[in-house]
Amino acid sequence: MPRPAVPREEIVDRLGEVFRRHGYEGASLKLLSGATGLGRSSLYHYFPNGKEDMAEAVLDQAEAWGANTLGPVLASDAAPEEKARRVVAAFDDFYSGGKRSCLLELFAIGDARDVFGDRVAQRLTTLTQILARIAEEAGHAAPDAARRAEAAMVAIHGGLVVSRGLGDTAPFRRALDTLPDTLIR
Repeated sequence: MPRPAVPREEIVDRLGEVFRRHGYEGASLKLLSGATGLGRSSLYHYFPNGKEDMAEAVLDQAEAWGANTLGPVLASDAAPEEKARRVVAAFDDFYSGGKRSCLLELFAIGDARDVFGDRVAQRLTTLTQILARIAEEAGHAAPDAARRAEAAMVAIHGGLVVSRGLGDTAPFRRALDTLPDTLIR
């Protein structure tokens, strides 16, 4: 079978955008095929279990982003305030300033929840732990740091939902702007 005209990473990016726009259940093979430029048989060649494999690849790519982007922030010698600013910049970039939907949210509803629920819960836990570590580095006791991290996660992802619902990215921007204070002060 010939290689796709675009690299696998780009194919997975395109699949992710279809899932972001249509959700897991609404992402038909026709939409996924059209977005990637691959015929259905080529899609099944690269993703033998169909849409489930495609979604797994999208989640893998998002997890790699977290490891490659947030991991170095945590490992740095930067002050907690700087780490919080870097995390804000990373989330801002990942969600295109609030224009992109949260994949975790989309894979946590409907039938997708049955397939991806454990993975979504683990990813949310990991992200919350990253934020809690920053709060702990700022001097907060573990229980308070965990509460602050959870509040930050709720603000970020709630800001995405509200922004999408209003068609205005300002709520997401405001949520990100509060993240350093939530974690540090």
